[in-house]
Amino acid sequence: MNPPEQAGESITAEGLEALQAELDELEGTRRRDMAERIKAARELGDLSENAEYHIAKEDQAHLETKILRTRERLRLAVVEEVDDGAKTFAFGRTAKVKDEESGKVHTWTLVGAGEADPGEGRISVETPVGSALRDLAVGKSVKIETPSGAKTYSVKSLVD
Repeated sequence: MNPPEQAGESITAEGLEALQAELDELEGTRRRDMAERIKAARELGDLSENAEYHIAKEDQAHLETKILRTRERLRLAVVEEVDDGAKTFAFGRTAKVKDEESGKVHTWTLVGAGEADPGEGRISVETPVGSALRDLAVGKSVKIETPSGAKTYSVKSLVD
């Protein structure tokens, strides 16, 4: 009996392209570089006492694991179409969001967990903040419990 199919990771079309580019880099350039590293380490002599060789082989194992995980993420990825006509802060959209307490306005894009990078303004729809803001209309606000206490955010505008 086959194991049940895992649910896919929501991802934007741009995120899918970036994930494919990452896999291409890992399987191409990074694998070639690793092979060169191992070859150079082999030439240093006795493999049983060759630390460079053993470190390179360990790094190769980590690289292969990363390749397998990236392939699996690609296989399970579910591209969510971005509705540019939506009047709400929908998946894949970018919005100006105001922290009502501090007055600070953030420019955030709602993305899948694998694409999230808060420092770059990409927040996951799986986080409490992203989940609460998802599909919130412009002008509306929401109170969210965060680890640092309750926060109130409002969607000020959508960015095209």
